[in-house]
Amino acid sequence: MADPTPSEVQSYIAQGLPCTELQVEGDGRHFFATIVSAEFEGLSRVRRHQRVYQALGDRMREQIHALSMKTLTPAEWAQQGTTLHHHS
Repeated sequence: MADPTPSEVQSYIAQGLPCTELQVEGDGRHFFATIVSAEFEGLSRVRRHQRVYQALGDRMREQIHALSMKTLTPAEWAQQGTTLHHHS
């Protein structure tokens, strides 16, 4: 099976999970995804990751170990956006 491209991984996630922000970077072997979804509200980090795996389904079963992700709610994302540049 051909290695998926970052844009393919991104579309797989987007199909299974409504995201307000979604960025996927990678080289075909290792991926890093930043995923912002209202569905993460009230979920632990582990549950959020399970939700993303669920969205990916069988497509990434082989490659899933190579996906690291940052899962945020829209509120966390907004908060992070304002604190990113202010390291006090």
